[in-house]
Amino acid sequence: MEIFVGPTVETRPLRHTLGIRTFAPFRGMLSVRDGLEAKLFNWFTATGTPDTGPVFMRLHCVDMKGTMDMEVGLVVPDALPGDDRVRPGILPTGEYATLTYRDHAVRANRALIEWTAEQGLTFDRDITPEGDVFASRVEFWVTDPRAERRKTQRHVQLDILIRSDTENGAS
Repeated sequence: MEIFVGPTVETRPLRHTLGIRTFAPFRGMLSVRDGLEAKLFNWFTATGTPDTGPVFMRLHCVDMKGTMDMEVGLVVPDALPGDDRVRPGILPTGEYATLTYRDHAVRANRALIEWTAEQGLTFDRDITPEGDVFASRVEFWVTDPRAERRKTQRHVQLDILIRSDTENGAS
């Protein structure tokens, strides 16, 4: 794993998205992601919707021993209509723990999680029987996947929304 930026905390604005959401087992999740990415690009081409990106994978609910609730999408400039498969959404504004890396997503996620805990911060998430439900946990493809097919060469920006200061115990 090579880290290019961070870990750090950065403020992100509200961002509009169009994406495809599904459930997949943790093992095999990446092949599902790749299939959704292809379907998403095809949809943008077929509908004539500009796909200026960036492309992302959002993990709504994480259960590494079970099912992941995931979404593959693109950030779009404004709220745009979707359809029954590609749906509009938002990435909320707020303070995000962030890290930009290349290769080894599991190690990068672990590094950001450990760093965030060392800073005394907590993620905006709820622990449920289904898994950890995140307000916003997103991996952005900084490198356009259409320009670089080798996943190990792509730069990825990992953003996880942290709880506000009052939720972290500060007054």
